[in-house]
Amino acid sequence: VQLQASGGGLVQAGGSLRLSCEASGRIFSSYVMGWFRQAPGKEREFVGGVNWSSGSTWYADSVKGRFTISRDITKKMVYLQMDSLKPEDTAVYSCAAYDGGSYYRPYYLPTTYDIWGQGTLVTVSS
Repeated sequence: VQLQASGGGLVQAGGSLRLSCEASGRIFSSYVMGWFRQAPGKEREFVGGVNWSSGSTWYADSVKGRFTISRDITKKMVYLQMDSLKPEDTAVYSCAAYDGGSYYRPYYLPTTYDIWGQGTLVTVSS
């Protein structure tokens, strides 16, 4: 599986952006897709994730209520709708995936994911 993120750009505080992550190759129903971000000088942090088969989603507290993750199985796309953006949301956003398999793996840790797409830069101006 290969992932390609797109949709970043410059937006004013309070605005919205939608990021897309296109997956190529075979995606198993046990896959978990995640969004992470990394701001300059900071560690990569979990933004949210989605279970590919069930559509269940999880979010970091910092974006809960503002960001929404969805997926389109037929198009093999994952989306990150970002509303009420804040300057502190400025970062390079990346999508990632791992095979959830039959045992629990912490979806919020970058090290859990073994497939990464290139990032897309989101800049929120104040």
